[in-house]
Amino acid sequence: MMAKNSLEGSKEDLSKISEEEMLRWSKEELVKRLRKVENEKMNLMVEHGNLMKDVNRRLQLHLHEIRGLKEVNQKLQDDNQELRELCCFLDDDRQKGKKLSREWQRFGRHTASVMWKEVGMYQQKLKDLEARQETLLRENVELKEMVLMLDEERSGAGSRSSIDSQASLTNLNGGSATRDVGDGSSTSSTGSAGSPDHHHHHLHHHKASDSKAGAMRRSMDDLSAPLHHRSIPNGLNDSSSNYIRQLETKVKLLEDDNKLLSQ
Repeated sequence: MMAKNSLEGSKEDLSKISEEEMLRWSKEELVKRLRKVENEKMNLMVEHGNLMKDVNRRLQLHLHEIRGLKEVNQKLQDDNQELRELCCFLDDDRQKGKKLSREWQRFGRHTASVMWKEVGMYQQKLKDLEARQETLLRENVELKEMVLMLDEERSGAGSRSSIDSQASLTNLNGGSATRDVGDGSSTSSTGSAGSPDHHHHHLHHHKASDSKAGAMRRSMDDLSAPLHHRSIPNGLNDSSSNYIRQLETKVKLLEDDNKLLSQ
């Protein structure tokens, strides 16, 4: 700046000096002024070179900064792109997770509803089975009571039939004895056949023979009857025996059902 100011000052000096004055200068003075101007010019050129070097250095620094900023910008852009891709991936993953969670929720609700229905069905079946078991137990108890009652009646009827058979045998023995006695006294009473005593004896003998024949018929029927018919009481008819058979069959079925339920 100082050289520039001196150069401008020398130019102003030279411009102020007229040609006549310059012609009056001597050679030494002209050489002196020329060297002075050349020195000032060299100083200006050196200063200009320094300024250019400074400018170039600053430009290099700015270029380095620009390159660094470009690299940083590129790196940031790459990071931004990676973050965008990561965000897209995470968003896709989130969408998949939400979709999967909704599907699992639907599956869970469906499974829970199915399980509740099945549990309700099994509870209802269990209640039905418990009610059926209670009914079967009640029927079993009733049938056992009926069977015990029928056994008691059958045992009582068997004792009555044995008593009747013994009575029929005693009647048979007594009838044969009276018939022997009558045969022994028949020769002595032939003359009085038309008497009232003979008529009364004849009626009594006829009634005794009828009662003996009925007892014999009953005893023969008891002996000729099958075992399951003989076990039936005398006061029971065929419908009662059929009912007893049905009850026995039902008892067997109930016992089988109880076995199945116990398994």
